[in-house]
Amino acid sequence: MKLISAAFCVAAMCASGLGAQTSQTETKTKIKVKDGKDVTVTGCVQATASGTGVMLTNVADKTGALRSYILVSDDEETLMKHVGHRVMIEGKAADRGDGKIETETKTKVKVEHGDDKETHGKSEVKGDLAHLPYLGVKTVKMIAASCP
Repeated sequence: MKLISAAFCVAAMCASGLGAQTSQTETKTKIKVKDGKDVTVTGCVQATASGTGVMLTNVADKTGALRSYILVSDDEETLMKHVGHRVMIEGKAADRGDGKIETETKTKVKVEHGDDKETHGKSEVKGDLAHLPYLGVKTVKMIAASCP
């Protein structure tokens, strides 16, 4: 009987030790377009495949070829309200000329019974960014309530 009681106490202590290791992770990523070319483009706002952002599709360039841009803004909520709309956007395109994309990531891990930990990361991509079609949004104007 003493052996069972001792085993129960050890199991209870292990379980409480595991509970003390509970943590919560929060990651925030901020993307900025710097030194890109000022553009005014028209297209359709759509949610990205991951559903975590928005993009502008059906943007015709000077040759008539269609392209898309991943939209970057401090006000993502306003952009999400335009999903499904045809809009005109003024901003900086990172895929033309000397554009730069700056990414800053902050991760905070909150530990229930321990010290919280925080990490910061920052990166910058420069040059002709044809493979990274980001558009830093300055203004958005709705042209039509739906896209063709």
